Amino acid sequence: MGFRLTPQDTSFFTLFTAQAQLLVDATRELTRFLEVDPSKRQAVADRLKELEHAADDATHELINRVNSSFITPFDREDIHNLAASLDDCMDLIEETGDLIVLYRVGEIPEGLAEQFEILARMAEVTAEAMPRLRSLKDLKSYWIEINRLENQADTLHRKQVAGLFTHSPDPIELIKAKAIVDGFEDAADAFEKVAHVVEGIAVKES
Repeated sequence: MGFRLTPQDTSFFTLFTAQAQLLVDATRELTRFLEVDPSKRQAVADRLKELEHAADDATHELINRVNSSFITPFDREDIHNLAASLDDCMDLIEETGDLIVLYRVGEIPEGLAEQFEILARMAEVTAEAMPRLRSLKDLKSYWIEINRLENQADTLHRKQVAGLFTHSPDPIELIKAKAIVDGFEDAADAFEKVAHVVEGIAVKES
């Protein structure tokens, strides 16, 4: 699935918002892993792959715009960093979702539903913040909320890992489950990195 914007929708801020909205779509898609029969999880992974390709298209379009623009709304390096950080979030979500299928996970690891809720909220808050880059106002609440959510994700992850080592008699299944919960924790860390980039831009441009 390709990602294209109409000619009038090619501002940097629209592109950042588009990237973030794709993350909202991806985190919502994750919940389907909890709902569908294991035999149908491949369809969920395929949809995540489509969203990841769309995010790549948005990222490439943004980078091309930076390279072809004489004037940019803020430092070119910051634009590159923000685009790449948003793309990292998508990559980690898609890659870890794919592991659920590739590893033929039967029982979903405990706490994954809560992990998905945190990621979905992080994506929503990020998507809400992107249009505010235009004015660089009212962004403090964004990175504060992301930090709170990331701390929540860290606490949950520690409990998940402890539970795996306590209740997983099969070492192979333990390795599979830990790779999955670690991957989604990395995605939460990636959302926090996006917030740090935005905070740096706001400080630099204020």
